Amino acid sequence: MRRMILILAAVVLVVAALGYALRGAVALRLVEIVMDRNLGENPLEDFDDGLHVILCGAGGPLPDPSRTRSGPCAAVVAGEKLYLVDAGGDSARHLGEMQLPPGLVEAVFLTHFHSDHIDGLGELATLRWAGNANEAPLPVYGPPGVAGVVDGFNRAYRLDVGYRVAHHGEKTVPPSGAGLVAERFEPAPAGAPVTVFEADGLRVTSFLVEHEPVAPAVGYRFEYAGRTAVFSGDTKKSAAVVRNAKRADLLVHEALSARLIGLFREVAERKQVENMRKILLDIPDYHTTPVEAAEVAQEAGAGHLLYTHVVPPLPAPGLDVIFLEGVSDAYSGGVTLGVDGTMISLPANSDAIHVSSR
Repeated sequence: MRRMILILAAVVLVVAALGYALRGAVALRLVEIVMDRNLGENPLEDFDDGLHVILCGAGGPLPDPSRTRSGPCAAVVAGEKLYLVDAGGDSARHLGEMQLPPGLVEAVFLTHFHSDHIDGLGELATLRWAGNANEAPLPVYGPPGVAGVVDGFNRAYRLDVGYRVAHHGEKTVPPSGAGLVAERFEPAPAGAPVTVFEADGLRVTSFLVEHEPVAPAVGYRFEYAGRTAVFSGDTKKSAAVVRNAKRADLLVHEALSARLIGLFREVAERKQVENMRKILLDIPDYHTTPVEAAEVAQEAGAGHLLYTHVVPPLPAPGLDVIFLEGVSDAYSGGVTLGVDGTMISLPANSDAIHVSSR
């Protein structure tokens, strides 16, 4: 028995040594297999018909040490079409990691023009253009101000576009497909909905929310195949969100923990970091607490509540418990605290709600 154990141990060591010696070749072969499986494929064809919401960025403007929540971004798959709500930092790269190629993005819907919601637009436009030889620029829908944002990105990336066309040729990267194009709409007063997009069975309406002094700031309602998903955008607790989320299958709502922000403010005050103390004092007045978002979902009769734009970051175990304290008392439906990759699927013409991670 002892001899057999020694022989087995020797075999294991030999196999391990051989595997280590060949690790480069093995890794290279695995990369080739993955690329062969994914390159040129359309992963949207694998989605069941319905409305699917995937968080490509579940955080806010503050860096997240746990790297689980990056800049605000939500992908919406309706049928076999891909759309985005906001485009925060790293969102385009996260799309690729989730096998949602940026080249397939049909349009972006901006909720407002805070930097954390738009700072990924340049990278997104570049990857969409160069990665799929798109011949038309990426449409960016938004309220008044969107044209200035789009023009700024186009100007900033103009030299880059020229370099890539000169290097790869117009057939590979058609100049007509570079950059962004603004699709400005005028919000209706007092939070009333206005239709901003309708195609391929998808209808998108927009409504004003309350994020002063940021104005205009809007939310969106996506309707497809008998299913509905509503995005609050950044807002304090708003009756407009309640009205526009009535009987929605999914409410994707921002949330800020006043308790945790208050703790950070006390530290800043004690350390006499005045500018940070003032910022931490100011920001709760134009955001929604997790309990307030739960109250909105309850009043609207929404089927599921997905928290996004999670502020502050929650890098330590147990902070999620603090963040969600009191939510179950305010809302009787299902609740998901979003992270990058969280996916909520709403199958067509059904009441089913599936939560998963992509």
